[in-house]
Amino acid sequence: MVWLLIKELKPKSSTLQSKRSSQSIQLFSSFKSPSGSHHRYTERMGSFQAPPGMRSSALLETSCGYLLQELQMIWNEVGEDQSEREKVLLELEQECLEVYRRKVDRANMSRARLHQELAESEAEFTHLLLSLGERSLPGRPEKMSGTIKQQLDSITPALQEMRLRKEERVNQFRAVQGQIQKISAEIAGQSEYDDSITNVKVNENDLSLKKLEEYQNELQRLHNEKNNRLQQVEKYIAAVHNLSATLGMESSMIITKVHPSLNELCGISKNISDGILAKLNSTVESLQEEKQKRLEKLHQLGKALKNLWSLMDTSYGDRYLFSHVIDQLSVSSAEVSDPGSLTLDIIQQAEAEVKRLDQLKASKMKELFLKKQNELEEICNKSHMEIPSRSEMENILNLINTGEIDYAELLMSIDEQISRAKEEASSRKSIMEKVEKWILARDEERWLQEYSMDENRYSVSRGAHRNLRRAERARVTVNKIPALVDSLMAKTKSWEEERRKVFLYDEVPLLAMLEEYNLSRQEREEEKQRQRVSIIPCATNGRIQHL
Repeated sequence: MVWLLIKELKPKSSTLQSKRSSQSIQLFSSFKSPSGSHHRYTERMGSFQAPPGMRSSALLETSCGYLLQELQMIWNEVGEDQSEREKVLLELEQECLEVYRRKVDRANMSRARLHQELAESEAEFTHLLLSLGERSLPGRPEKMSGTIKQQLDSITPALQEMRLRKEERVNQFRAVQGQIQKISAEIAGQSEYDDSITNVKVNENDLSLKKLEEYQNELQRLHNEKNNRLQQVEKYIAAVHNLSATLGMESSMIITKVHPSLNELCGISKNISDGILAKLNSTVESLQEEKQKRLEKLHQLGKALKNLWSLMDTSYGDRYLFSHVIDQLSVSSAEVSDPGSLTLDIIQQAEAEVKRLDQLKASKMKELFLKKQNELEEICNKSHMEIPSRSEMENILNLINTGEIDYAELLMSIDEQISRAKEEASSRKSIMEKVEKWILARDEERWLQEYSMDENRYSVSRGAHRNLRRAERARVTVNKIPALVDSLMAKTKSWEEERRKVFLYDEVPLLAMLEEYNLSRQEREEEKQRQRVSIIPCATNGRIQHL
């Protein structure tokens, strides 16, 4: 179009020269107009249809038109060739086109940039809505209208608001994720952790409240796990303190050996990793095993002390020194919690005492055995029971002298014999009481027999009346002997059936003694009967002769 206008400025004859100059001045004045837009240029081009007088006056009012007129005057004055003039006008035409094209290109580029900026703003706004998990922004219309700049002016505040929301949401995510990483590092046992918030990487493609809630739930779970682990650590540390106090160990050294952070004097946060929990558990189990071993050792020493004290009749004062050892015999490992109750010093002292008593045991064992032997013989003699053989006792004494016998088993054996002897003596008590009555009655019977055979028993002599009264009492006692013997035999048989052994009285079966007594008593009765029968005929003959 510009080219056509310039073509019109080119002269076809000499009569058209003035007209071409006037049109060229008008054309260049249009390119030098303040607006410089294509629309304004079109309006200028429309001025070519206006009357010539009006066009010339309008162009002359402009600087471009003035310059073109001045150029024409110079050409006229100089007498410039027409070809040269046309060449200059052509150059002006080309330069004008180039300026116009640049302006148009710049306008297109500016428009493209505005379109790109608007598209990027809308894309960013949409991305922010999606990443924040929101459907829309209150107060912003979903469809925009107007020029590109108006649309940009409309979306810019909303975009700025969304950017602020994103920044706030990112800070929330960064704070929560930072806490998650920190607690995770503590649980993992990382001794060195850079808790700088700038090291936290936030996924800005998903900043929704739902995702934030997931992170918060994860953070709460980690907080709970951390608290549980801290409680476990404190529980293990308390157990180490208690066990160490009981065993007489230095708890701080044991805890520091597991990990320095567990010692409160270090002033750093406690390591709560799985490895530390496993080490603490292993340490507690090791201390519990040591506690159990020491308690078992103390139980053995306590039993040994009791046996030695019992063997050697140790005084109460000597026993009191180790009463704390004896007190542990009836308790389990879980019940032992007093500080210093299972120290190595206590065990070593008990071992030394057991060793000392063992050395004294051999010298006192013979004396103690003889004492218990006498006790056993006394029980047997008192109840007229069988006494252990002398040869067996002598063999035991020889073994004691040579040290080839277990003293504890020996004393246990003789104590069992004493216990059985006491029990048997208790079971024989009622029978022995009747045996004593029977023996006394038998003695009275024997005395009565001797008294009856004394021919001077009725003589008046000193003490005769006392013998007479004793004889009366003796007859009463003797008359009870049969019933007493029958009762004694019945009790003895019952005892033997229950015990399945023979009731011995001074190593003689009691039933045999009673049967022998009954037999001899029966023989005496028969002898008395025969004597009575032989006396009666003699007495009868004497009376007949007397008559």
